[in-house]
Amino acid sequence: MDAEKIAGAVRAHWSVENCLHWQLDVSFGEDMGRKTGNAAQNFSLMNKIALMLLKKSPRKGSIKGKRKAAGWDTQFLCELLLPQNF
Repeated sequence: MDAEKIAGAVRAHWSVENCLHWQLDVSFGEDMGRKTGNAAQNFSLMNKIALMLLKKSPRKGSIKGKRKAAGWDTQFLCELLLPQNF
């Protein structure tokens, strides 16, 4: 590979990483938490799973709005958790 292709691959990788971490921080406030050890890892994994389910939802709106709606609307929460979404 030439240097241009390698640089493009690296930028693409970090773009995905930055988008994921930005979304977790903005929508889930991950950087605000003071959890340590296993608790931090467990909550991070749960947040990533929740983010994936919210992104797969066909409902219009922001991730933050969908997260709020899932907390308020049991029907929407059930729609997110149905096996057909996996």
